[in-house]
Amino acid sequence: MPPGALIMLTLRVLRSGPLHGYAIAQRIRALSDSVLEAEEGSLYPTLQKMLVEGWVTAKPGVSETGRRVRFYTLTPAGRKQLEREVAEYQQATAAIQAILRTA
Repeated sequence: MPPGALIMLTLRVLRSGPLHGYAIAQRIRALSDSVLEAEEGSLYPTLQKMLVEGWVTAKPGVSETGRRVRFYTLTPAGRKQLEREVAEYQQATAAIQAILRTA
């Protein structure tokens, strides 16, 4: 997982609806054709930070397998943060590509 990308990817995955932590990790893995892994040791602290920042909310629920989980939902502030994260990522990627092309 590229440094700093987990917040952006988690926000993006949650844009399509509420998910619990394991489902977020599975979705990131599936959408990236198993290239990116959201490790438990990184994902849950990231979700906690996102809760504190007000980018997501969490509600208790039951997973597909019957386990008690927390479902995370994107907030309006989270949508705005996602836009900022994507813009910063695109700017950094463009700068890296420029260096790769010309250096």
